[in-house]
Amino acid sequence: MIIIGEKINGSIPSTARAIQEQDEAFIKNLAMRQTEMGADYIDVAAGTRPELERNTLKWLITVVQDTVDTPLCIDSPDPNVLLDMIPLVKKPGMLNSVSEEHGKCEILLPKVADSEWKIVALTCDNKGVSPDSKVKFDIAVTIVEKAGKYGITQDRLFIDPLVTAVSADGGSLLSFNETLTAIKDKYPDVHITSGLSNISFGMPYRKAINQQFLALAMNAGMDSAIMDPTSDDMRATLYAVEALLGRDRNCRRYLTAFRKGLIGPKKPAENNFS
Repeated sequence: MIIIGEKINGSIPSTARAIQEQDEAFIKNLAMRQTEMGADYIDVAAGTRPELERNTLKWLITVVQDTVDTPLCIDSPDPNVLLDMIPLVKKPGMLNSVSEEHGKCEILLPKVADSEWKIVALTCDNKGVSPDSKVKFDIAVTIVEKAGKYGITQDRLFIDPLVTAVSADGGSLLSFNETLTAIKDKYPDVHITSGLSNISFGMPYRKAINQQFLALAMNAGMDSAIMDPTSDDMRATLYAVEALLGRDRNCRRYLTAFRKGLIGPKKPAENNFS
């Protein structure tokens, strides 16, 4: 399971405050904690007004790279901003979010074709996000085929079928899994990822929904997630599901995570009074 740490994102209120106040210590702590808890990539998204995005991303990239060696997932709705950030990054990671909107593929894909950058691609176009799994599948096919014309191999692509909030669409998980299955059947080397917390938007006790979504999507074939690796509940779910699905030989990763304290009950804080 490829984990993309979601915490350095300006859409999160606490991170937005840190960005506004240029609080390096807060951002460094998020980078270190996510790395320590198993993030394979760290998502970096400004979440600011367009005129502030470039400078904000430059600052975030600098702070994170000065703190950890974990590859970055640079996130922007503007493909030209993504291209501007590439020279600042020490080693290729991921570029997020490419889609069929406004010629994004044509702007970005030829520029990274001969590199090691991976692409996170969203199943939306100029009409927005469709609830129809067939429409999302067709968009995914278009993106994969375009990438192939530029020599971008399928294992460099991470398709996000864009799960919708279950509070607005009771069939959101079913549609997501239908799209996922169709993509993996046609392109077995393509990765499937998702911003997990989108499904629980507007619901109480969101972590319960996020955990079950992670488990059910992994069972359907999702092999990546944009998630909070610092969450005890989400980590436990991930390791347990991998073991239950036979993807963890002799439960070694589960047992190692338990021994390292990454999952399982936490020891109570020691009483220092004497």
